[in-house]
Amino acid sequence: MDNSSTSPREEWFKLPGFLLTYKQNTELIAALISGVLILLAWIGENYGPPSVFVPLYLSAFIIGGFAKAKEGIEETIKDKSLNVEMLMILAAIGSASIGYWTEGSILIFIFALSGALETYTMNKSHKEISGLMSLQPEEAFRIVNGSYEWTPVNHLVVGDCILIKPGERVPVDGIIEKGTSSIDESTITGESIPVTKEKQGNVFAGTMNIDGSLIVTVTKDASDTLFQKIITLVQNAQSKKSPSQLFIERFESTYVKVVLFIVGSMLILPHFVFGWSWMETIYRAMILLVVASPCALVASIMPATLSAITNGARQGILFKGGVHLEHLSHLEAIAFDKTGTLTKGQPKLTDYMTSENVSPDFVLSIVASIEQQSNHPLAQAIVQYAKQKEIETVEVTNVKNSSGNGVTGTYLNEQWKIGKADFVGKEAADSFQNGQFEQLASEGKTIIFVKQNDDVVGLFALKDTVREETKQAIKSLKSQGIYTIMLTGDTTSTAKAIAEEAELDQYISECMPDQKLKEIKLLQKHFSHVGMVGDGINDAPALAESDIGIAMGEGTDVALETADVVLMKNDLPRIANALSLSKRMNRIIKQNIIFSIIVIMLLIVSNFLQILDLPLGVIGHEGSTILVILNGLRLLKG
Repeated sequence: MDNSSTSPREEWFKLPGFLLTYKQNTELIAALISGVLILLAWIGENYGPPSVFVPLYLSAFIIGGFAKAKEGIEETIKDKSLNVEMLMILAAIGSASIGYWTEGSILIFIFALSGALETYTMNKSHKEISGLMSLQPEEAFRIVNGSYEWTPVNHLVVGDCILIKPGERVPVDGIIEKGTSSIDESTITGESIPVTKEKQGNVFAGTMNIDGSLIVTVTKDASDTLFQKIITLVQNAQSKKSPSQLFIERFESTYVKVVLFIVGSMLILPHFVFGWSWMETIYRAMILLVVASPCALVASIMPATLSAITNGARQGILFKGGVHLEHLSHLEAIAFDKTGTLTKGQPKLTDYMTSENVSPDFVLSIVASIEQQSNHPLAQAIVQYAKQKEIETVEVTNVKNSSGNGVTGTYLNEQWKIGKADFVGKEAADSFQNGQFEQLASEGKTIIFVKQNDDVVGLFALKDTVREETKQAIKSLKSQGIYTIMLTGDTTSTAKAIAEEAELDQYISECMPDQKLKEIKLLQKHFSHVGMVGDGINDAPALAESDIGIAMGEGTDVALETADVVLMKNDLPRIANALSLSKRMNRIIKQNIIFSIIVIMLLIVSNFLQILDLPLGVIGHEGSTILVILNGLRLLKG
């Protein structure tokens, strides 16, 4: 079957500089048609009879203002409160009623154009998601009884085997059963360099298989893949409003009522108080209705927030809402889990020594032969070290695990024990390499002894190594005045060593999940905003309690669902990037709000001083709206 066949896709409508759907462009098309009609009406007004230009102006009003009028009326009925859209429609009708057809229609045109620009901002913020969704295959090559059949991705179940050819995208999350290939995971991690994957390697939906055929066992349903979680996280984030946005929306209704009351007063009082003519009084009231509308103020926040969320998603930083992005810049302290967060979560052999009368390679060979039958992370670290040293394994028998202590095995009728000091014998362990144990333990390393019959002949020291980028991340956070602390269930000696290596301000060891929760609450008594970074189930309570919970992308599902921010690349320095993005967003929002208020005040004062006419009022008001939207769009870059 031809794998190029796909389900019918939505038809696209092409416009210069845009590639949006016809539905998304409705407002823009209406605004452009309205503009053309206004131009024709203006020509007719100057060179033709009224019977020509009035119908054209009316058409411009209806076509340009229909969408906003409908939106305003529906929201007024739904929320039982007036809004900016209603103010604009009333201002346009009022202008036309006193003979200012051109000004009223231009008001409608620019208002429709700014609305189209705001819609474009919304579309731009959703572009990352729609782009990701288009990358996910709709069908997969399922292997059934040795034959291949195309199957809809949503019909695949856990345990199915699928074939992924070179150049195809991975349809679902799975584990490689056969084959080796380079995988482009940029859609998941943002990292452009392909990653080599081989047997038992994990592959993720939406990534690209570059150069090798793979047979993969499905490990998650299509709806539960990491790819789908990313899409859901960003979609939810775009639908949640920040505190600033919620405040502006509450403020809008009250402000509109105040403006209408003042405009109502302006229609009467200036004639009697200042001696203005009725025509001048009505004209100034209409200008006030235009310039006092808070369009720019309302547009100051949402476009900027959506742009920032989109920017973060592009960098592999997923925010679950504008509220978290806004609060992030206020962080004063941040707590870190150790294993899998500050460290790689994979122990590494750092020190290895044996008695003088035995060969180091011989001991390593026996130990690796025994440990390769264990799934314990420490055992796997030793086996991996032996492979790197190209040490050959031997045949061992009677391998038995002692949970939490160690493992035993037999080689050439000699018994070997590998494990803790208490397991091999405390006195024998203490006598081996006198003084080395304390030194290694003080460095935060886990010590494993090797006993041959009655003699301890070897010692292995392993350590969960600190991520290469951890120091950079901590240094960057501390430079911004943020207090750093580690919460770990490890021993004090290990916690101290890791904290010193990572240059943290403080550490608390032997923390159970409930203790981590208590520590977050204590931090919140001293700092206004406290963050928590973790990756495991045991971190979930602390992530939920903190003001900003940050989960590592490779963490557990519980951690990902509980956190407010997700680092898809497990890249700790991205926290500093997120902080910078948050500060930049808040700065641009403040710029927009201050600029909007200043413009409104200047226009209102100019109107009362009778130095502002309606065309300039329209341009000043609507122009400021367009400017704040464009300023918010700057967050899409950098």
